[in-house]
Amino acid sequence: MSINSNGLLRRLRPRHFIRRPIKENPHFTPSRPPPPPPPKVYMRTIISRISNILRSPTWVSAEDQLDSLAVKWDSYTVNQVLKTHPPMAKAWFFFNWASNLKGFKHDQFTYTTMMDIFGEAGRFGPMRQLFDRMVEKGLKVDAVSYTSLLHWTSREGDIDRAVRIWGEMKRKGCSPTVVSYTAYMKVLFDHGRAEEAVNVYKEMVKVGCPPNCYTFTVLIEYLCDSGKFKAALEILDRMQETEIQPDKALCNILVQKCARAGEITVMTRTLQYMREKSIVLRLPIFLEALEFLKLAGESDNLLRQVSPHLSSVDLGEEETSDSDLATADASVQIDRGIIVYLLAKHNFIAVEKILNEMSQRNIQLDSELMIEAIQASCVYHSLWFALSAFKYCIKMEVELSRPAYISLIGLLIRTGSFDKVIEISECIVKTGITLGEYLVSLLIYRLGCAGMPTFSERIFNCFPADQSSITYTALMDAYFRAGEVDKGLEIYQSLRKKGFKAFPGTYEVLITGLEGAGRIQEAKAYRKTKKSLQHCNPLQEFVSFQGSLCSLLFDGGRAL
Repeated sequence: MSINSNGLLRRLRPRHFIRRPIKENPHFTPSRPPPPPPPKVYMRTIISRISNILRSPTWVSAEDQLDSLAVKWDSYTVNQVLKTHPPMAKAWFFFNWASNLKGFKHDQFTYTTMMDIFGEAGRFGPMRQLFDRMVEKGLKVDAVSYTSLLHWTSREGDIDRAVRIWGEMKRKGCSPTVVSYTAYMKVLFDHGRAEEAVNVYKEMVKVGCPPNCYTFTVLIEYLCDSGKFKAALEILDRMQETEIQPDKALCNILVQKCARAGEITVMTRTLQYMREKSIVLRLPIFLEALEFLKLAGESDNLLRQVSPHLSSVDLGEEETSDSDLATADASVQIDRGIIVYLLAKHNFIAVEKILNEMSQRNIQLDSELMIEAIQASCVYHSLWFALSAFKYCIKMEVELSRPAYISLIGLLIRTGSFDKVIEISECIVKTGITLGEYLVSLLIYRLGCAGMPTFSERIFNCFPADQSSITYTALMDAYFRAGEVDKGLEIYQSLRKKGFKAFPGTYEVLITGLEGAGRIQEAKAYRKTKKSLQHCNPLQEFVSFQGSLCSLLFDGGRAL
């Protein structure tokens, strides 16, 4: 309390209630809210990004992008990238690039996936070398690695080597899995060694390795092909007793086998099971079964109940209604859509099965889709599927474009399938498509580098309209590389007789070939001719496309 000027008492306010002006602190910084956490990046996104990088036009650009990535490189990451099936060459470069990363080591998983990539591309030699390197480095070689090696070796056609691989796996104490047993059984069945395959199945059961649906599928396929449908039906019943339900693939295979063999009882049992489980038939197999039932005089009601979406199709009528045609056409369009989806997923195995079924039923797909399929197989280095799609096009008379043929030839060259190059080239000639002087020259040159001059000459003769100085020079080079000097000189004389011009690159081929054969004096004569030609007109190489290409291939690229 205090006394004011009027002598009155006034109540003092507490000190903490007295308001004083607040002075601003020049050094005060207001607090800011913390930054939001960075968005979570999922592993599948990282794998997808790396896979897209490996599809860059060149490895140099891909390597630069990989070096700049902030990624923890471990075995799992590298293996998942390889499993996206990048182009074979890029996959191999990536595999070796990862080997040089600090603190990184390949394991049996990355090695096995790389082996699968080589095997799918038909590069069986590098695949075996990679397996040997895996053993040399002391890495664990498990059943998955042995199964991969066994599978691709059998695809190569070497059944004896596949059998030795199986024996080696067991001697090394590597216990086979259900996948290993099933793969080996299929190899033996496919090569007519059924008794051994059955023994493998018995061994599998004896050691306590339970079979899966695919194991039973392999057995049923063999029994049906052998005409033992009763035994196949017993296997089917045994599957359900062990709570393994037959899947759509097995049911379709079984119906198709019955239709071709005229087996009505097993087909009926299978269709009843499919109706209960709401499993439908594919269109080609439905048509095949329908035709069989019509010829056998049997009712097709059960068949139509299984596939109600195809129930309007009728092979017995002489005239097919518009609705029937629309249904069949819609089914083809559905199959086409499935193929497009599978190609986007790079599932070439499934597409091959669909094409085989369509080929058996003479169902023709449009050329646009088949061109897309062949080019996709070439991009992802799937040689076996590219050849399968090409065979379908030949059988069904589907026209292919020039880029599709070129992509196919490029894949064959990269995989060393030179005999197929000749076959494709002869098909190109029949269609009237021309490759052009540039591509023919490169093809002859590439075959010559591979040590196959006779193949080079066959390509040369396949395209007479494209014969020129550069194609003659490429053929000369092929024979000189093979040590057939006289043949090379003979081709040079033919070049001059036909009135074609000899470029400095042509003379360089002559000089190199003769010097390699020890014919120094003849080489000196041609060297003088080359020098005089360049002295008379030093810009002559730049005048024509042929001269530039000739110099690029055979004279160190001096014209470029």
